[in-house]
Amino acid sequence: MQAATPHDSYAALMDLIKARHAQLSPQFQAGARYLADHPDEVAVSSMRSIAARAQVQSAALVRLAQQLGFAGWPELKAIFVERLRAGPSGYAAKAGALAGKEGKERDLVTEVFTVQQRNLAATESANHAALDGAANLLQAAPRVHVAGFRAAHPIAYTLHYLYRLLRPSVQLLSGQGGTLEMDLRALQAGEAVVVISFAPYSSEALLVAQAARQAGCRVVAISDSAMSPPALQADASIVIAVDSPSFFPSIVAGVAAVESLVELLVARAGPDAVTAIGAAEQQLRALGAYAKTSNGAN
Repeated sequence: MQAATPHDSYAALMDLIKARHAQLSPQFQAGARYLADHPDEVAVSSMRSIAARAQVQSAALVRLAQQLGFAGWPELKAIFVERLRAGPSGYAAKAGALAGKEGKERDLVTEVFTVQQRNLAATESANHAALDGAANLLQAAPRVHVAGFRAAHPIAYTLHYLYRLLRPSVQLLSGQGGTLEMDLRALQAGEAVVVISFAPYSSEALLVAQAARQAGCRVVAISDSAMSPPALQADASIVIAVDSPSFFPSIVAGVAAVESLVELLVARAGPDAVTAIGAAEQQLRALGAYAKTSNGAN
């Protein structure tokens, strides 16, 4: 039997945390959520600093480790250290960039772009396996539905628009005209539903996730935490960084994640995807969807 890799151990730990999340105390839930959302920082930071960032007592992290079956904090942290060591080239450098905070004053535009770069680096480094798993799930599903509301809607619409170019049957659950409940009646067992939401989580997104589970659908969650309400109901979870210096969460990393997901799906579909995308483009041009410019480009 092949020995478990560090990533297998980390994946098993995440599965364990999700399975026990509802039974954990509020302090333990806060600690577990921080571990799941900041694995790179856990690997390179002290227990005291992790506790401070998670807003829990250091002793709570020790007890959480023991409740999860470890002798103590060092044994739990070792899982995160091994995960970091086994990562791709440049992984540790990305972790250092994420853990550090710029101390210099920056103008607003520079600050926004700096935060977005960190969001993209964090989301990319944490989701190679998650994106692969989500692509497998969607490719195998007989039908795919996508849902995202309020601030998450642009991410959902991007996924719907791009994926539909190679798979015309993809449906957007928009609830337009107050018909969301009617849309959910169409869900069938075995289909896939992608639910996109981040804090504060929209009630519609949670309704979609619950309805999908009840209908026997497979759920892919794209959210800001592995412990978010949608992620806890999901078969596959993609965690995106939504940090922003402004008053609203960022969607940049979320858009990058769904673009990456579609790239994987196109690559796996092969010639069939190329044919479908070519047919869609030809039809759009024939219908006058693109303006003609002086250089002949659309």
